Amino acid sequence: MGYTMETDPETTSKAYGRDMHISPKKSVELCNMLRGKNVGAALNMLDEVIEKKRAVPYKRHKKSASHHKGAGPSGYPVKAAKKIKYLIEEAQSNAEDKGLDADEMHILSLCAHQGQVIKGYRSRAFGRSSPFNRKTTNIEIILEKKED
Repeated sequence: MGYTMETDPETTSKAYGRDMHISPKKSVELCNMLRGKNVGAALNMLDEVIEKKRAVPYKRHKKSASHHKGAGPSGYPVKAAKKIKYLIEEAQSNAEDKGLDADEMHILSLCAHQGQVIKGYRSRAFGRSSPFNRKTTNIEIILEKKED
């Protein structure tokens, strides 16, 4: 698995989360909300989503989403927000290791792709078992140094 775009390694830092146990649909909506934002602002937004103070607007997958004030059809994907926050902090750490100022960076690319389906079995009545499939998500993030 590679990144979807080639970048200058001197001004960017990357992080990649593979086969994370979060919903691909909610991850896509969360990534759409955060793409292009400053790193500090994105982390604040994720903290608000985790505390359920800010709703994430659903623009694509909104069929059964309830409406929240100021956001329309939206929701609070707390689990996905925690995982994406962790990845942003990893990319920040990678930037600091390269000698870049992590606070002055913005999110150049934040993409969520569907990962492989994990197949497992859980027990059912009378010793039978049914397939229990889990969807996973691959998330990639690229931070770029702001140009003045």
